[in-house]
Amino acid sequence: MLIIPIKEGENIDRALKRYKRKFDKTGTKRALQTRKQFDKPSVIKRAQVQKAQYIQNLRDQENF
Repeated sequence: MLIIPIKEGENIDRALKRYKRKFDKTGTKRALQTRKQFDKPSVIKRAQVQKAQYIQNLRDQENF
């Protein structure tokens, strides 16, 4: 559980901004998204290979 101490006279918008920033840094949202749906290992590996091919293609074009 995230706890955000609010100082005396602090604007609620500023406290919400600190909460959102802290929430993003913990990686909770990313963890929930990965647990939401199961991906087969072959699908994950295929995506990694496609990404590597894309990056390699960009580097090859840059060298010409």
